[in-house]
This record gives sequence, structure tokens and C-alpha cells, in this order.
Amino acid sequence: MAFGVERVGQRRQNLRQGLGARLGRSAAAAGQVGEPDFVCGHGVNRSGRERSAIGACQNGGVSPDPDAIMAALGGLYGEPEARPHGDAVAELVLTVLSQNTSDRNSGRAFVQLMRRYPGWDAIAEAPLEELVATIQTGGLAQQKAPRIQRILEAVRARAPDWNLAFLAEEPLEEARAWLRGLPGVGPKTAACVLLFALGRPALPVDTHVERVAKRLGLVPPKTTAEQAHERLEALVPPERYYRFHMLLIKHGRRTCGARSPRCEACPLAEACPAAVVSG
Repeated sequence: MAFGVERVGQRRQNLRQGLGARLGRSAAAAGQVGEPDFVCGHGVNRSGRERSAIGACQNGGVSPDPDAIMAALGGLYGEPEARPHGDAVAELVLTVLSQNTSDRNSGRAFVQLMRRYPGWDAIAEAPLEELVATIQTGGLAQQKAPRIQRILEAVRARAPDWNLAFLAEEPLEEARAWLRGLPGVGPKTAACVLLFALGRPALPVDTHVERVAKRLGLVPPKTTAEQAHERLEALVPPERYYRFHMLLIKHGRRTCGARSPRCEACPLAEACPAAVVSG
């Protein structure tokens, strides 16, 4: 598949609308894709009704209510809008680029790929050092470039036309298994393709989602990343996977950070087992 004129026309519009959420709400800085950040609807609200709805996660091991968590976070960050962009191969590449870096950097690296190469074949066949230089802004390019090429080679072997639209029609677990059969594609990458590209009910659990879910008691502290995918997909209604994923990511980035969580600004703090709020 060649990018060609479509890259600067409808393709770019599709990526702007759909990958904007994936490229991280900060991708407009890359000059290519992005959408307005969530608007904060109001300040911290710790009403008695909210506290009781979020639930007794501290009492008797009862899990908190994901719907109430989403309601509280939606009030703080705004409600995300799902926009599946339809390009599963782009999502595969973007997810590799997004690993261990910021959305801003991965967005820039993705844009450089689109600008430099005419299509996926060209990226798969590019000299490795050239590809490394192209995605350098995304970080860890020496590891990511060969990984991207291995994935693209495997995709081309299975789908020479680069069209993975059939994954939107396959039974969900078969589509997931197809993606997991690609080299280096784990549960998060497969879920990203299914959810963000194809609009299918899969729940990506990245480091932010995993951290927030563990702090809130949605999953046990020693749960592995793969187990977290399974547990959260069982806990959250499928039609709310996108909303849950996006709100927990936003919360993990803005408020519930890894090193310095801002518990005093968190609407979930009084029902969160991990919260430290000074009285």
C-alpha cells in the first residue's frame, strides 16, 4: 500500500481525527495529528454520594465501581469521544513507537515515517540505519526500528495488500490471536489495534492504566500486565472500554503519577486505598 497523495489528503484527515487520541492529546505539537485536550469540567468533587458510589474498596476487599470511577474522572477531565481510524497497520507501528516515550515524541516519529516513505513496503525494506535515523525522535530507535520491520514483514506475509480490515469482521478472539501471532505483539498492542483502529471491544492496559487500577484496588497489586488485561476486561463493560482506558490514562498522566501522585487534587482520593491526603 502506497501512501502517495492520500497521505496528505484523506489519510491525513483520518489520522488527525482518529489517531489524535492515540498520539496523545499533545500530538498537535507534531504538526500532523491531534485533537483538543479534554476540558476540565469542574474542580475536585468529593461529595458523599460520589464517595459512596466509588465504593468501599477499603472495606472487606470489595472492588470499587468502574462506572462511578469513570463518572468522577469524566467530571474532572471531560468525556472522551471514540474515533476509530481504520488503519490497523498504522496502529501497530504507532504502538511500537509509543513504547517508553512521550506521546509528543512518538507522534513526531510517526509523522517522520509518513513523510519519508511512500508506503509500508518501503518502510519494511528500508536500510535499518536509515529507519533508525528517521524515528530517532521517538526514542529507543535502535530497538524499535528492527521491531517495526519484523512486524511489517510478518503482516505482509499474511496480508500482502496491507489491508487488515478483515480483523473487524473476525470473531474477536480470533482477531486478537491473529495480532498476537505477529512478532513481539503482546496484549496491549493487540488491544490498541482492535480498539483504536477497528473500534472493537478490547481494553489496552498501559503503564498508567495498570498503575491507577492497582492503586484503586481494581486489580491486586501483584497482578501481571497480561493478567491486568484479562481482569479489567472482565470488570469493565465492553462498551465502556474506550472511555475507561482514556480516562485512566489521563488520570495517570495528570494526577496519579508514578512518583508524585497528587492525591489532594484527586476526586477518588477518599475512597482510594493508596491515597495519602493530609487532613
